[in-house]
Amino acid sequence: MMSPAADLKDLPLAVSCGDPAGIGPDIILTAWANRAATTLPDFVCFADPNLMRARAKRLALDVAIEVLAEPANRASDGALPVLALANETSEAPGVPDPRHAAGTIEAIERAVAACSDGYCAGVVTAPIAKKPLYEAGFAFPGHTEFLGALAKEIDPARATPVMMIAGPQLRTVPVTIHIPLSDVQAALSEQAIVETIHIVHRDLIDRFGVTAPRIAVAGLNPHAGESGALGVEDDALIAPAIARVQADGINAWGPLPADTMFHAAARKAYDAAICMYHDQALIPAKTLAFDDGVNVTLGLPFIRTSPDHGTAFDIAGTGKARADSFVAALRMAANMAAIERAMAVAA
Repeated sequence: MMSPAADLKDLPLAVSCGDPAGIGPDIILTAWANRAATTLPDFVCFADPNLMRARAKRLALDVAIEVLAEPANRASDGALPVLALANETSEAPGVPDPRHAAGTIEAIERAVAACSDGYCAGVVTAPIAKKPLYEAGFAFPGHTEFLGALAKEIDPARATPVMMIAGPQLRTVPVTIHIPLSDVQAALSEQAIVETIHIVHRDLIDRFGVTAPRIAVAGLNPHAGESGALGVEDDALIAPAIARVQADGINAWGPLPADTMFHAAARKAYDAAICMYHDQALIPAKTLAFDDGVNVTLGLPFIRTSPDHGTAFDIAGTGKARADSFVAALRMAANMAAIERAMAVAA
């Protein structure tokens, strides 16, 4: 529900702090400390304020923390606005602890709720680590699947999360995500490919402003199966899925040999590449944009972006963490919100 008092042009982004033992607090604080030079979009942070103060001190960053009572409130000039979590966390960089899982989960839930309630324009999540969450009983494979479950409570019709890695030169989308390579063949289906392409097509229009999306689809096998000589999935699953979306008016083509899809000339022909498994999508995306790539979740009733890296426990609290990808995630979320708002006004 949109807050009646909310001015759509001035809504901040909702940032969840991620695993407190990782570099989430570091990149949030570093980005805020350098906000004048990087022209950051406005955001509020869902975190333990004592953790953020302690990490700022450890990093020797002159960042004032101001605790807000509500997401609609504004902080004093220069202060990082923080919505305090009910679950407190200790400041121990590099030491993941299952006892912090409740706070990590709460930050995500409350950031999503702030968007759902109309107080924030989108969610930007700092990195989480799966192992301490699993040890605390977390029932989801990762961030994306958990966000899908939260989305289902908001709008069941838009609760199919699709992961996109987006950078200045390339957008890639894996149909299957965090599963072993040995399980990919069984997990792929014609319907899953069709649904993924439809979601990518819709969000390219609604949130990226691509008026006529062009979607290239990778094959699963070397040389896209080479007419069945190197595997049957390309002809049996992927080609029929492409034919179905083409019949729906979507400009998609393939299956294409993945080894020739990502050079500079090939990338000019499409707006997004659909890939069949995790590394097929992420290797080219991270090669081209390791520091400023953004993890975007499509198919949700709210905007969600994230830095395209993990918790980096080994450098947490050292001052070595770069905030480039987090800044890129903030900017992308703000741009997506602006495009979505303009589309809604035009409609």
